[in-house]
Amino acid sequence: MDLKQLEYFVRVAELGSFTRASIVIDVAQPALSRQVRQLEVELRQNLLTRNGRGVTLTDAGTLLLAHARGILHQIERAKEDLGRMRGALAGRVTVGLPPSIAKRIAVPLTRAFRQQLPDARLAITEALSSALHESVTAGRIDLALLYNPAPSADIDSVVILEEDLYLVGPATQPGGEIALREVASQPLVIPTQPNSIRMLVEAEMANIGCRPAIAMEIDGVAAILDLVIDGVGLAVLSSNAVLTAPRPEAFGIRRIVDPPLRSRLALAVSSQRPATLTQQAVLKLVREVVDQTMNASPAPALTASECRPGG
Repeated sequence: MDLKQLEYFVRVAELGSFTRASIVIDVAQPALSRQVRQLEVELRQNLLTRNGRGVTLTDAGTLLLAHARGILHQIERAKEDLGRMRGALAGRVTVGLPPSIAKRIAVPLTRAFRQQLPDARLAITEALSSALHESVTAGRIDLALLYNPAPSADIDSVVILEEDLYLVGPATQPGGEIALREVASQPLVIPTQPNSIRMLVEAEMANIGCRPAIAMEIDGVAAILDLVIDGVGLAVLSSNAVLTAPRPEAFGIRRIVDPPLRSRLALAVSSQRPATLTQQAVLKLVREVVDQTMNASPAPALTASECRPGG
């Protein structure tokens, strides 16, 4: 059994498609298909069911996937152990970051990684928390920062930062705080489900017998803020999301109270695959960078504004 065949099989199984796997691992699709088929012939088992939408695992494929992940993980551990004989941690670690967090920590994280782990390789994937959650579960990335992750048997997570949420509008409006019940009467520009902030807003409003007045659904902080400036509605975001905008001074924020809305940022890994020593070092590094960047750094001043109906 060839280790490369196992690696190819795992990628195809996790991505659910030969086409997507060939792009990710940069191998021509016919060659990829041929290698997986040779593995099936050697094992005398059909591992994948091929259909028009991609592939699904057979029972034999599900069993091999668990073994293959363990085997490939042990190979990485062996490489690390040999690397430690040279006094260095090695291997590739893929970190997933939400867009607003990536803007704050990608550069300091990369800089710290190069200084502390010069023999290892870092890859950063930027996506919404829901997509990152799925990628950690599927094994496409090693660890991720997630906003308000739902409890899952496939994910181990720990909250490393809590952020107040604000009602965001143009900077021209007067300031103050705002009760959540009043936020429910404002026209909101809000992400589509299952965005973590969207689900938090809906859940907390339901607890007080309200629901949001949605003016527009759109994903992406930049697009949301553009629509706020255009007068389509208001937004519920963290101050960090506004601070990382190209023109943060164009916005005013009101802290949501009674009850306050707080978004929790968690560091998450798969519960199905033990972290390698290099991954453990990166976990520690991410926590340190988040603490130094998000907590210790003084935030630029923002104009607090009271947003009236209609934005």
